Amino acid sequence: MISALLFINLKGELILSRYYRDNVSRSAADAFRAQVIGAKKTGVPIVYLDKCSFLYSRVGDVYIVAVTKHNANPALVFQFIYKMVDLFRAYFGAGGFNEENCRQNFVLIYELLDECCDHGYPQITAINILTSYIQVGSVKSSDSFSDAAPSSSDAGITSEITGNVDWRQAGKFKYRKNEVFIDVLEAVNLLMSSKGVVLRADVSGKIVMKTYLSGMPECKFGMNDKLVMDKESKAAAAAGRKKGTSGIVIDDVTFHRCVKLGQFEHDRTINFVPPDGEFELMKYRITDNVNLPFRVLPVITEHGRSRVEYEIKIKGNFSSKLFATHVIVKIPTPPNVSKATLTPGLGKAKYNASQSCIIWKMNKFPGDASYVLRGEVKMLASMEDKPWSKPPITMEFQVPMFTASGLHVRFMKVFERSNYETVKWVRYMTKAGTYQIRL
Repeated sequence: MISALLFINLKGELILSRYYRDNVSRSAADAFRAQVIGAKKTGVPIVYLDKCSFLYSRVGDVYIVAVTKHNANPALVFQFIYKMVDLFRAYFGAGGFNEENCRQNFVLIYELLDECCDHGYPQITAINILTSYIQVGSVKSSDSFSDAAPSSSDAGITSEITGNVDWRQAGKFKYRKNEVFIDVLEAVNLLMSSKGVVLRADVSGKIVMKTYLSGMPECKFGMNDKLVMDKESKAAAAAGRKKGTSGIVIDDVTFHRCVKLGQFEHDRTINFVPPDGEFELMKYRITDNVNLPFRVLPVITEHGRSRVEYEIKIKGNFSSKLFATHVIVKIPTPPNVSKATLTPGLGKAKYNASQSCIIWKMNKFPGDASYVLRGEVKMLASMEDKPWSKPPITMEFQVPMFTASGLHVRFMKVFERSNYETVKWVRYMTKAGTYQIRL
């Protein structure tokens, strides 16, 4: 993995270094200073010099450089560098991470580097764990120093530092009311042609959770993704039942590091020990069977160079029990408009000269309903004979309790030694990403 870590200022001076392996010579820093900092070639964060790979990031007035001779994973190296910077900032306090604080706290930096990296392999970078045992710098211990025997909590240092659940400490959290809040947040992107053909439609979503649970709970999360539903439908078919058809296909998914990926690959269940408070459980992207919340049917008629008529129809493609909020439609107009006459079927509409568009606002749009904006704009005479470029119509909206992907939370189970009851809350929200309709 990493053979050495170097901290170099903008002048090329070596502030401090930590060598984990002897396959990199001390002249590596000289090569980097001459070829990168001296030549001001700082555009690419990875360079190959003197048979070594240099992966670096500039933070303020300091270059943090990771040197390796092996085929290391660059994403892992850069993530380690960013985590180390966050850790230094937590210890340095209000001064932040800069050259002066690095020189003043070089002993602390060496101690942290020894704890966070072993023989070049990143170990633990969790701030909450390290600040519990390395209490120097801005992290001060509240206990007075004495010659008393070590406390019982010190007995778990080894298991906690080397354990795989560094985001949660056993026995630290206790709540009178154990609750889990689940937010399914989606952004739907659409590009539609002037003839009503969907050119591109996808959904970028994430599941954000807030957990207020006592102890060390084991959670099992399930949703109606197709990978799970296929397995269950086969079991249902073997039992003579009708196959489920409500599954969705997830193209890409990224999990929080608390999720047990091995178990997910084995049986497609999401098992995890959650951090306390708010965290992002997963991100996903869906491109098949996207449920478009709005359908826009524009009819624009140009009468020479003096007048343009508009008839914009918008239909809500979601349940009549739901309402969309903060709906804004931006309809482009020619740049030389002198007067606009607008009649919206719902909400308010006005012409915005600075943006060269008609802004149609609706605070509350009921589902399974349709409304029409009719109007015309008159244009000033112009000497330029340039055709109107006709930018696309854009939309902004929010639809609570609706998912464009069709994703739904099927279950959320919490297992804990004390077997307490857990209250679960689920909320869905779909908003517009890049929602465009060409004219």
